Parts: sequence; C-alpha cells; structure tokens
Amino acid sequence: MFANIYITASCTISNAVVYKNGEAVFENKSVSLSNFLISVYNHFGIKYPKFYKMDNLSKLGWLATELLLKDSLSADEYDPKTIGVVLTNASSSLDTDLKYYETTKKIASPALFVYTLPNIVIGEICIRHQIKGENAFFIFDEFNAEFIEQYVGNLINYNILQSCICGWVELLGEQYKTVLFLVEKDGDGQNYLFTKENLNKTYRFENE
Repeated sequence: MFANIYITASCTISNAVVYKNGEAVFENKSVSLSNFLISVYNHFGIKYPKFYKMDNLSKLGWLATELLLKDSLSADEYDPKTIGVVLTNASSSLDTDLKYYETTKKIASPALFVYTLPNIVIGEICIRHQIKGENAFFIFDEFNAEFIEQYVGNLINYNILQSCICGWVELLGEQYKTVLFLVEKDGDGQNYLFTKENLNKTYRFENE
C-alpha cells in the first residue's frame, strides 16, 4: 500500500503578483512582463548573473522555483538524484520561437535559439539547484491536475523520486501564469495531501 504524498509548498506568479503558500508576497503591476520579472528577482535579493541571459519562460519558471524552495527544502535534505522536476504548459517555447524567427530575417540569434525548447527551463532549474533526478516537460491545452497527480505520484510511490517540483509554467507575449508545487513523501497535518483537488484549488486560488 502506498504512503501518503504531500504538497509541502506552492508558489504562484500571475497577474503581476507573487504568492507563496497562498499568501501574496510581492506585487508590481505598473511595468511590462520583462521588467516585472526583474523586479521580482531584485525584490527577493537573488544573486545569479545568468538570470539575465534567460528567456522569459525560463525566468518565470526559475523565479517560481527559487521562491518555492526558499525556506521549504534544504540543499542536503535529499540525494540530488531523488529530486525531480515535472512541468507542463500550453504554448511550449512559442514565445521565444517567435522572437528567434524574427531574428532570422537579419542575423539569427544563437542566444535565443538556445531557448527554443520548453525543457530548457528545467535545465536552468536543475543547474541552479543541482537536481539530478527524473525530469520531463509536457504540453496540454490547460492545467491538467489529474495527469500531474498520476505521473508524479507514480514516480514517488515507486521510489524513483523522494521529492518533486511540478506544475504549470505558461507564457506567451505578456500573458503568463506559473503555479509550482513542492511534493514530498514526508509531511504532517500542516501540509496538504497531493491530490488533483488540492492542485486545482491552488491553481485557481487568485481567481477566486
């Protein structure tokens, strides 16, 4: 019989607001998306020069992960091979694909070409946090809590992973939303069970 799996932390970035565990921790509605992402980075005092070279999709997912793990997961708590990343979205890397295509009309940009795959955001996250476990990026028309519960649940129940960063990272133009979850085998009464109902509840939270 499988043990319970828990959502031990969550982070949402949407409509120029950052939420950690359901609480708004930062807001800046007066700037463009690019400047908003930089303002989040600066507000939380993050130091990682490579951040500025990333495309917007990677910045969004990377920032959400940074805040998700802050005060939630210590670097030495798990073997890096037992931590995974499973992300989903609807637009793949289309935002960067379109920007790259525009550059090909003159001189193609290698800096943009590097980011013309959606799983590059996973690579940026894994490099930053030295994560070496299972990782995958899936494309759906909309947030699919049932798939995430089943896929990540299997990885943890069959001891492929002990912990997983999972969720939704969607960005196209100025429209964006990311909702990430830290999922672990160990939890207590203060944590939510890892179910599609609780995933959906968090995903829809700021619209209620």
